[in-house]
Amino acid sequence: MSDRMRLLITGGSGFIGTNVVDHFLRRDVDLVNLDWNSPLNAAHLQVWRECDLMDRDDLRARFEAFKPTHVVHLAARTDTDEQNDINAYIQNHEGTRRLLDVVRATPGIDRIVVTSSQFVCEAGYQPKDDLDFKPFTLYGETKRLTELATREAGLICGWTIIRPTTIWGPWSLRYRDVMFKVMRKGLYFHPTRQRVVRSYGYVGNVVWQIERILTLPREAVDQKVLYVGDPPFDLKEWVEMVSRTLTGRPVRYVPSWLVRGAAFAGDLLKAIGLPFPITSGRYRSMTSDYITPMDRTIAVLGEAPWSMEAGVEAMVAWYDAGSERIHPLDRKVVERPWKP
Repeated sequence: MSDRMRLLITGGSGFIGTNVVDHFLRRDVDLVNLDWNSPLNAAHLQVWRECDLMDRDDLRARFEAFKPTHVVHLAARTDTDEQNDINAYIQNHEGTRRLLDVVRATPGIDRIVVTSSQFVCEAGYQPKDDLDFKPFTLYGETKRLTELATREAGLICGWTIIRPTTIWGPWSLRYRDVMFKVMRKGLYFHPTRQRVVRSYGYVGNVVWQIERILTLPREAVDQKVLYVGDPPFDLKEWVEMVSRTLTGRPVRYVPSWLVRGAAFAGDLLKAIGLPFPITSGRYRSMTSDYITPMDRTIAVLGEAPWSMEAGVEAMVAWYDAGSERIHPLDRKVVERPWKP
């Protein structure tokens, strides 16, 4: 692999990107990470190059200097906080469009993986085909635009769109700060014992799936849209496994109405800038199904290797190995007006 692949990753300083960079460095692949934030993992500083997707000239220069054969595009603003101004996420759709222009103009690129999101369709909605969208957040809308930009880019190289589900694993600071910290202190309560089926994914399996897309024959993956993650499961099974591995104790359950009230209070605190471990959005994710179609992914890529148990053990090991020293990435604001 290292003899023929030169891998350019955008967004390799984030959660999934850190795992992708780490995996391919271990594979001895020549790679570069283009990100406007420095890496979460200081060991990756050697392959990081500061870059803003909105800066066409710098982006083009980075491609010309590195001469990639494969591209994994992960860079994006991924929160769902903004509800009014879609241009707060301009680097997602317009940044992708500019990246694709550079990819199209760069000789020698064999294929690109473009990252979308399961949020292009709301929970409970099963898309009829790859162009059937129903986003429910501005973030999801920017990912719909990202997918359309990929189709319209006129790429010569092969392309595959991936839609990550809810991804967890080492280097996830959200789970470190919200779930694990609260659970370790004995303050985690689950709102219901009822069966809630969710589409989650261990990050090691997502990295494996990305590698498969990059290395399978082009005709197997070209112009496909694939959800990445694990088959849907009962959320309680995962929460119980995390709790027992992290604390040695089972999860404590409380009535849903009690957690709903706490979530409402969390919304009020969040509105004035105070952090709180539970909000209405988080409550919904704990109590409502969100199932994404994984059958095609498994048919094309095969069964991913990591079990739930092995993934939980790996994440807890990372959490206990000094994860508190890792600082979250800065949220930067794209300067306006933008150069066309």
